[in-house]
Amino acid sequence: MKKSILSLKNKTVGDIDLDSNIFGIKKLPDLIHQYIRYQNAKSRQGSHKTKSRSEVSGRGKKPFSQKGTGNARQGSSKPPNFRGGAVSMGPVNRDYSFSINKKEKKLALKSALSVKCMEDKIFIIDSFDIKSFKTKELHSDLKRFDFETALFIYSENGLNKNFKLASSNIPKISTLNQKGINVKDLFTFDKIFIEQKSLNEITKRLS
Repeated sequence: MKKSILSLKNKTVGDIDLDSNIFGIKKLPDLIHQYIRYQNAKSRQGSHKTKSRSEVSGRGKKPFSQKGTGNARQGSSKPPNFRGGAVSMGPVNRDYSFSINKKEKKLALKSALSVKCMEDKIFIIDSFDIKSFKTKELHSDLKRFDFETALFIYSENGLNKNFKLASSNIPKISTLNQKGINVKDLFTFDKIFIEQKSLNEITKRLS
């Protein structure tokens, strides 16, 4: 599968063959959905908590006599029906995460990359190295790609300092190391810009 290599000024500087086993497989909506559920569940904090009868402040002493007061019998001031009492069957700290196997993760990622590629929303950029750290100059170049939101995936060697500084002030774009590439981000952002070095690293990892 041929794909043009572009510069940050949206000019063709060469061609590259994309691995069809990574960028040309069919869409697997069920697996993609499962992977996004896995990511969302894993990111949930799960720190919601209410106090049980053993945790609320109060005395375990009987609040009043068993008989003769006209009130319903009570053995403690901690039950839910008392003001300041415990919460009945309230939420507790829990871990929402669940696991999916490595083959499913890899296949879901391949399918997501293939979908974005079929939609022509993946751009291979020769390099993210820029000479100036000024946002205005980078923003002027990126407008040629006509996108609403964009994700820039850089190589393991790190992101060019000037690009990092210049892009940090442009709204609705984000940068990501190729090691952290994931299905949710691929679908969250409209266009995906992959540095040529990182493309080789992604292809090697997913092959």
